[in-house]
Amino acid sequence: MIKRPTSSSARSDAVYFVKAAAVGLLVGALATGFHSGLEIIFSHYATLRASLGGGVTPYLVSIAISSICVAGAFLLVQRVAPEAAGSGIQEIEGAMEDKRPLNWASVLVAKFFGGLLALGSGLVLGREGPTIHMGAMTAEALSRSHDISPADHKGLLAAGAAAGLAAAFNAPLAAILFIVEETRRQFPFGYRTYMAVIIASILSAAVTEELTGIGPPLLVEVTYVPVWSFLLLGVLGIFLGALGVFFNWALITVMDLFQRIPAKMRWVPALAIGAVTGVLLNAFPDATGGGEDLVHDLVTSHYGILALLLLTVLRFGGVLFSYASGVPGGIFAPMLSIATCAGLAFGVASISVLPVEDEFRAACAVAAMGGFFAASVRAPLVGVVLVMELTGAYALIMPVLVTCTAAALTAHHLGGRPIYEQLLERTLRLSGQPTDDEPDKTPVQLGTRES
Repeated sequence: MIKRPTSSSARSDAVYFVKAAAVGLLVGALATGFHSGLEIIFSHYATLRASLGGGVTPYLVSIAISSICVAGAFLLVQRVAPEAAGSGIQEIEGAMEDKRPLNWASVLVAKFFGGLLALGSGLVLGREGPTIHMGAMTAEALSRSHDISPADHKGLLAAGAAAGLAAAFNAPLAAILFIVEETRRQFPFGYRTYMAVIIASILSAAVTEELTGIGPPLLVEVTYVPVWSFLLLGVLGIFLGALGVFFNWALITVMDLFQRIPAKMRWVPALAIGAVTGVLLNAFPDATGGGEDLVHDLVTSHYGILALLLLTVLRFGGVLFSYASGVPGGIFAPMLSIATCAGLAFGVASISVLPVEDEFRAACAVAAMGGFFAASVRAPLVGVVLVMELTGAYALIMPVLVTCTAAALTAHHLGGRPIYEQLLERTLRLSGQPTDDEPDKTPVQLGTRES
């Protein structure tokens, strides 16, 4: 017989779901405020540069503004909440393993204002990292107001993180699947926690869409590609699998190089990276920023192979140094723009030598977004769904699935590991906390600051 829930358990579930709903609503509003603030900064900064005319003046002004903003974001993070650097996803996973602190108030301050400074300066970072971390910290703030079980607590943290991702990309389904695939080791999967993630994601995306009125943020119109071209998309997936493994290795390597700089001097690289960003904002603006707006422009324009490869290299290097600088920011959006450039280059080359229609270019761009994500994050299903929700190109589900599968398999056979797993292990190692291969000697309790 099916066991029916008791009235007390039903009431308990209802209370928990109300908390999840509150998380979704609050995160949606917070993320929308963060995104709106960034849009205002981008607009005013662009207007200022345009008003300065030609010559060296706009370069000098941009160098000064961007370098000060990046250095300011770095110092803010270091003094208020060092764990707010980067995307924060590894911090959430570490907290769900009871190995990382949860200082929600300080992280919210550092992530919000540090993110505005860092991303507003033009760094190659995405806004989804800050919103995911702020989402989890919002859930942490709400969970502390009531005595809840450890499993319910972790479920709310996951719900907050999912709500942050849903708001960043208006992609609630991808956000739900991200929790299932990415945090499968930490997430206490059950009816209550799973439904909490769904509720928070839906409401967060609904608030964002209602306040901003946006649909698919990277809308791409592609209706059909021939079945035989799936083989080409599989080959593209193999290339992206190798690129994803290299990207993960390069990101960790650059971060470790920066770690060797004396602690009192680590603001210097942040200042230098900001200065270089200021130059690129004027000389080659497509090489700056998270890349959300760039993706659509790349697909609708007709760049040559050399220009696309150059842009791939510049944005690839840009996200490595931007992330390693120690400021708040995510890697999802930059990864999508890198993949778009690489995918378009592959598509242009294919069109020049094979009997495929021009529409194949756009199909390669869409498929590459999912493939690169699958190779780096090792969440292929999330890659497929995220790309579908972002681009609205639902006719390409099969081609994207082919590319994501090939990329994930290639990354696995090359010995690559998920990027956030590597980032978490690195964070634990630097803070003296045990990794999966080490005994737990010095646990950090939830809600306490690490010494």
